[in-house]
Amino acid sequence: MYAPEMSQKTLIAVEKRGAEQNSDYSRKCFNVNDFQILAHQLLPKDLYEYLASGSDDETTLNENRRAFQRWFLRPRVMRPVGKISTRTALFGNSVSMPVFVSPAGVHALCDPEGECSTVQACAKAGILFGLSQHSTRSIEEVAAAAPPTTVRWYQLYILKDRERTKSLIRRAIKAGYTGLFLTVDSVRFGYREADARNGFNALPPPHRLKNYDDSLQGSPSLDKTYNGKEEKAWDQNSEQMFEQNVNWNDIQWIKKEAGPVPLVIKGIMTPEDAELAISAGADGIMVSNHGGRQLDGCLATIDALPPIAKVVAGRVPILLDSGIRRGTDVLKALALGASAVGIGKPVFFSLAVGGQDAVSYLLELLRTEIEAAMAICGIEKISDITPNLVTSQQMQLASASHLRSSL
Repeated sequence: MYAPEMSQKTLIAVEKRGAEQNSDYSRKCFNVNDFQILAHQLLPKDLYEYLASGSDDETTLNENRRAFQRWFLRPRVMRPVGKISTRTALFGNSVSMPVFVSPAGVHALCDPEGECSTVQACAKAGILFGLSQHSTRSIEEVAAAAPPTTVRWYQLYILKDRERTKSLIRRAIKAGYTGLFLTVDSVRFGYREADARNGFNALPPPHRLKNYDDSLQGSPSLDKTYNGKEEKAWDQNSEQMFEQNVNWNDIQWIKKEAGPVPLVIKGIMTPEDAELAISAGADGIMVSNHGGRQLDGCLATIDALPPIAKVVAGRVPILLDSGIRRGTDVLKALALGASAVGIGKPVFFSLAVGGQDAVSYLLELLRTEIEAAMAICGIEKISDITPNLVTSQQMQLASASHLRSSL
């Protein structure tokens, strides 16, 4: 399981002081990883491991972080950086920085107000918020929790009950969500061994997936599925709701329900699927391996990004999540072809240590790091970021070899 290696001194200090003081996050959290360390002290073992773990051997979970460390920034000097701006445009919306909250379910396991707390923090920060279909606060509750100007997108899975899927899309659009994420990497969930070991095979009462409370007439209740406890891990129970016989033609009926609302296909990890997604009508794609929680042994998203960006060639925006922990990570992803990056696990950990205010604090830490990295790299605005900003050891070796051969 990934354990932050950059804040071990903080971990030792927290252990000495005791968990009862962990709520004072502003004196103890100096980077994104510190929130995970504090959350580890506060949360029950089964819940912490549900949030922090990956699938199988957790190779991809760990690779998501290691891969960022193999890409290097190329700072430029003697450039004006007195008016740094992290503001950018995303699907026609002006956002304060190229960071958004990726859709992920069950926020109420970490904070009483759940997704309502998170969307309020996003509204304060001026960034996009993604609401999961598997949220613990309903589409309508979350929409009402923040100002109408908040950029809210809704994430969906294709259920076996396709009429229910269509109904959820209609509810989201009626409630003012201005974009859709379609998650396509989860017809089955990766096996979560930590959950099986800990007996985490259902949501602890009174929590439930509230978007399914408003059942369609004649449709069976879904709580008997996702909380059925038939399998050893909760995600293996909830996956039974999902349609497994899907294909690219399904994009058409989703777009018909969505109308003019943009649709981003989430879970793309190969250039081939990126091309198929665009051909099917996607308005954008999201490079994601579900935070290392799906197929173990696949590439880190930052390594999957360059060949995908080459194929996409600017036809649609590319988003990326899985492994973002630093402002420098954001710059690397943007230089390699992403328009914005999403964060998932850190949101849960910040909610656990301080609710809405802690999420706001986390986002400001990221913004500070992005601004500092931009200035040191000679970049004043997001549009100044180009592929020349990054390199890798392989690229450096190839360049040196080419230089020697030309002499």
